[in-house]
Order: sequence, then C-alpha cells, then structure tokens
Amino acid sequence: MELIHKIKFTPRIWFFLGFLGCVFLLSMGAYFQFQEGLEPCPLCISQRIAIFLTGLVFMVAVVHNPKDQKGINRYAIFGALTALGGASISTRHVWIQHLPPDQVPECKPALEYMLQNFPLIETVKLMLSGTGDCAKVDWTMLGLSMPVWTLFAFLMLATLSLLQIWNHDRG
Repeated sequence: MELIHKIKFTPRIWFFLGFLGCVFLLSMGAYFQFQEGLEPCPLCISQRIAIFLTGLVFMVAVVHNPKDQKGINRYAIFGALTALGGASISTRHVWIQHLPPDQVPECKPALEYMLQNFPLIETVKLMLSGTGDCAKVDWTMLGLSMPVWTLFAFLMLATLSLLQIWNHDRG
C-alpha cells in the first residue's frame, strides 16, 4: 500500500499511457487488415491517420515534458483536438453504416488510384466523405461495429488529454 501512495501519475505518465493506447489501436487496425484480411475503407484510413496524429501529440508531450501548466495545457488541448477530429470521422462512419441501403454513397475508386490520378485536395475530400465501402460492417463486438468502438476510443483519448489541465500539483 505504501508504494501506491508514492506513485504520482503526472501529465507525462498520462500522455505516455495515451500514446500506448494509440499504438494499441493502430496495432489492432494492422491486425485486422493483415491477419484477418479486412481491407480498410477510406474512413477507416482517415481514422488511423487521426489516431496516429493523436499519438504523435502525446509522444511529443512525453518527450518535451513541459514543467509549466501553460505547456501542459497546450498539449492537452492539441491532443483533445486531434482526438475529437478523429471522433468526428468515426461519427460520420457510424452514420453511413446506419443509412438505409438506397441512401448509401456510391463506391469510389481505390485510394491508391485516387492518390495517383486525383488532386490531393479531391482525394482528402473523398476520404473524409466516405464511400459505399464504408457502409459495410465486417466486424462487431458486443453488437457494436469497429467505427463505434473507435469513436469510444477517441472520446476516451480526448478526455484523458483534457484531464491533464487539472492534473497538476496545487501545492
């Protein structure tokens, strides 16, 4: 019990745990793609990019380890913004999955084709708007699809990040 009282979960430790959470999420995405054969749709790829960016913010916060509250607040807000950006992509994905079949967007060319033949802005727009491929539910756990679980993860990462604003010594 004495050891528990000596451990202080500083913002640096929490940001590191958030970074590990992002590594776990990206690892799960790679597992489902390369081991289970589930090809990611454009919104899945966009969510992975948002997870990567959130993890990058967390890792920079760990390495920089700001000592003042202003620095911690900046990382907390930036980490929350990247996570909430990912949550908005996940929300769009969940919405597309719940559309009636006649309202699902039409399928678009593969991402590789778009990157080679379309302007970058057009490719990003198509990635973020979703396609008919995004409506397909390939995997569920407890009746919830992967984008729903990813939405929960983004909201938890945003919460963890924002809580660092109040996680400091007031002594």
